Amino acid sequence: MRDHHEQTPTGETPRSWYPRADRLVRPPGTSGRLRTALGVAALGAAALTLLGVAGAVDRPAVSAAASGTASDPAADPAPDPGLPAPTVDMSISRQSEDPGKTVNLTIDDGPDPQWTPRILDVLARNNAKAVFCMLGPNARAHPDLARQVVAAGHRLCDHSVSHDTAMDHKDVAYQEKEIVDGLRMIQDATGGAPVPYYRAPGGAFTPESRQIAAAHGMRPLGWNADTRDFERPGVERIVETAKAQLRIGPTVLLHDGGGNRAQTLEALEQLLPWLRDNGYAFSFPRV
Repeated sequence: MRDHHEQTPTGETPRSWYPRADRLVRPPGTSGRLRTALGVAALGAAALTLLGVAGAVDRPAVSAAASGTASDPAADPAPDPGLPAPTVDMSISRQSEDPGKTVNLTIDDGPDPQWTPRILDVLARNNAKAVFCMLGPNARAHPDLARQVVAAGHRLCDHSVSHDTAMDHKDVAYQEKEIVDGLRMIQDATGGAPVPYYRAPGGAFTPESRQIAAAHGMRPLGWNADTRDFERPGVERIVETAKAQLRIGPTVLLHDGGGNRAQTLEALEQLLPWLRDNGYAFSFPRV
């Protein structure tokens, strides 16, 4: 059932998908130079794995799949006839709906009464738009904020009910409940506003979850630039990561929920003027 994990947040103490050197197993009966060589090779493989996760299925811009000029059969399976038929594209969206030099801001895990209003303010001051990937219970708890997001011209995304980053290991009925219940909570909170996207927690998409989302009118939403702001690495690191990874593609991952987002807020204060000054236009991911 596994499709792939995108590089992603899982909360304030994220579960790591990266290989650790202390978990590398040495084959029995090896020693000396051979063991050293095996260790170097294993670490090299781990480094390649890390680079692959960092790019996830986004791949460099030269990739046809990443550029949107061709489909990747492994990433875009045929619909399952045993599930409801998709009504929108079930491939993972990362490219902008507008041409040219664009950026798509996506903001996860809210709405949050402390941070969402501040992020809405900095977006408004910079004439920037974003996709807010909301957790159903947070939208239900703060319908006023969910409605403010819609009123400001931003778009909504269903980010599930419980932010279970192991959803791709669960049965299809569980995945469906997480997706559909999250969607209904967001729609109830906003008075039926459109929810054109679904983002799997941790990027833990499966072919089934993508089809379920698409059957409910939600395009699966990925990302290209993972700022890892949920780790609170420092404002400068968040900003520089976003700038550097925009070379991969236009969709940037940030957060307004899940913990203290002061660094994210300050990073946006710096990043948004830089984007404008460097010729970027704010867009939305393709639906």
